[in-house]
Amino acid sequence: MTVKNRYSSTFSPSFRPTPFSLIIKPAGPVCNLNCAYCYYLEKENLYAGPCNLKMSDEILEEFISQYIQSQPTPVVTFVWQGGEPALMGIDFYKKAVELQKKYTSGKKVENSFQTNGTLINDEWCRFFRENNFLVGISIDGPEELHDNYRRTKADKPSFQKTIKAIELLVKHEVDFNTLTVVNNFNADYPLKIYRYLKSIGSNYMQFLPVVERFSEKEQLNGLKLVPNNYTENTQVAPWSVDPLQFGRFMTSIFDEWVKKDVGNYFVQLFDTTLANWVGEPPGVCMYAQGCGHSGVIEYNGDIYSCDHFVFPDFFLGNIQKSDLLELMNSTKQQLFGQNKYSQLPKMCLECNHLTKCYGECPKKRFLYTPDGEYGLNYLCEGYKHFFSHVAPSMDFMANELRNQRSPMNVMDQF
Repeated sequence: MTVKNRYSSTFSPSFRPTPFSLIIKPAGPVCNLNCAYCYYLEKENLYAGPCNLKMSDEILEEFISQYIQSQPTPVVTFVWQGGEPALMGIDFYKKAVELQKKYTSGKKVENSFQTNGTLINDEWCRFFRENNFLVGISIDGPEELHDNYRRTKADKPSFQKTIKAIELLVKHEVDFNTLTVVNNFNADYPLKIYRYLKSIGSNYMQFLPVVERFSEKEQLNGLKLVPNNYTENTQVAPWSVDPLQFGRFMTSIFDEWVKKDVGNYFVQLFDTTLANWVGEPPGVCMYAQGCGHSGVIEYNGDIYSCDHFVFPDFFLGNIQKSDLLELMNSTKQQLFGQNKYSQLPKMCLECNHLTKCYGECPKKRFLYTPDGEYGLNYLCEGYKHFFSHVAPSMDFMANELRNQRSPMNVMDQF
């Protein structure tokens, strides 16, 4: 993995889901926080309950063995997420590292760990440093913005513990990046957030727009949130960011970044946009032509098509009963990946920005086009605003890359 693209969520850019990656949920959806906008907490309803949602040693070993053996690449990346993965305790990950060494077969193994930071202490940081873990920290900006939605089960703020974790990561020289959920509240403060993240030492930033829908009818599986193929009556969750609000959020940050921060601070959307601008793989499935190469494994070995599609319709199987490679290369999974492009409405296929986003994540594609065709991305207006705004700078940087010059030269032009 290159330094520039060293983000917590790791995706293969290939259309075919081999090689593939898996987001690992060793504690399932269990978390010590109760973030209002979290789409994963309610996944407890798919299982027996929070008490038993922990990956066993047997499933851990079976998964690590199958996962390493299934990868044709010389580097294999393990992506630990949740819920909150730190709830498994540090000994679980020590065992995971030992098992990785046992089954490595000469391949290089990398680990990334996405956390809310509230349980991270010196011991965790020493472990991360000694084993070269990349840590992703979820932080939504300075305290008053972060604590609006990111709260504990007792409705207490979480910011102070999160920022303490970042200070410890810096102290122990652990590589980290930040993941900021852009919601209806903090989206009005783009520069405040961007400058704050820089001030705490974040050189690698992800800004993820939150968009969720509730079904107006009770679901048999106990889930309230619905995927994009659910076409009955729904309502957009109140914390969802407005499309144009998101577009303006990203352009405001881009305008500051492009003047003085290119090459020093890396923003995932800017990197993927430039990659698509020059016809290179974006490295993130949301902005690629196809998907289906980044699944998810639950605590009990269940495999689903995608982290955002942990619904019964997208269940692929269990590694205790089926081979992982066969599941991720199944006809069902390949069709899931191909649908990202094949189900785009005509409006998208004829759009000047098609190759910049390819309709973004299918999860958010639930609007009707003016022609009445289903499948338009909820954030379409915002992305159009962003891509149109950054076009002159992207054209310049793309030209610099084609002529083997540094895109950092853009800072002298705009």
